[in-house]
Amino acid sequence: MSGAKIVSEWKSFGGRQLVVEHASEACGVPMRFSLYLPPGVTRPPVLTFLSGLTCTWENVTTKAGFQRWAAEAGLAVVAPDTSPRGQGVPDAEGRWDLGVGAGFYVNATHEPWARHYQMDRYVTDELPQVLAGFDLDLERQGLMGHSMGGHGALVFGLRHPERYRSVSAFSPIVAPTQVPWGQQAFSAYLGDDRAAWSRYDATELVRQRPRRDITLLVDQGSQDGFLDEQLRPELFEQACRQAGQPLRLDMRDGYDHSYYFIASFMEDHVAHHARALCG
Repeated sequence: MSGAKIVSEWKSFGGRQLVVEHASEACGVPMRFSLYLPPGVTRPPVLTFLSGLTCTWENVTTKAGFQRWAAEAGLAVVAPDTSPRGQGVPDAEGRWDLGVGAGFYVNATHEPWARHYQMDRYVTDELPQVLAGFDLDLERQGLMGHSMGGHGALVFGLRHPERYRSVSAFSPIVAPTQVPWGQQAFSAYLGDDRAAWSRYDATELVRQRPRRDITLLVDQGSQDGFLDEQLRPELFEQACRQAGQPLRLDMRDGYDHSYYFIASFMEDHVAHHARALCG
């Protein structure tokens, strides 16, 4: 893994909005992420946002408006890409829900994906090593995500309680083993091993290892076109209830799956993480 370099920088709400590139050992190609550094804070805690299908670091960075709330709270915010990209990276031609832009935050074990699609390893292991070079407090980390990224945030938050103190999600894919998006992605990346699938299913994980030390925050729009077929928040809500997992599930009347929805409630999510990370 080579050293990181800043490729873009802007001033935002008194802080610094960066885009950083580095050579990734996990993914085998250069990767980019955005990093917001709040003003006047030494070694700020870190909130990682995992984006959804088709997105890059850019979507949440330019559309969600988190910089204002992060600056006020004193939080650094990092947004990695959703998959490896570039020469030699396999893709699913004509598909937007598999391949480039759709890494599903798993460590792929099947070809042609296994060489590059190591997004679990990238997010939970390699990215923090790169972030260590920016004088951040990696003892105080939180996770947030949207859709496919909400799936990633819940899964990593449940699997790594020692690392992530707070977790939230917008319209997450909470039961990927039971819905088409997850089933097709897991079949491609992980093969037929259902035990491997379950390691990446938040509804299954919360039954096995609930995090009763924190409240999970989930926002879901009632007019989300993917709600009934792909997202199924009621499955996660039921599993949390049975496992004794504290959950705040807010159904937002009239909202859809877009960044208009995310931007509308981003302040709430940043505040949720700030209470856990900045005290």
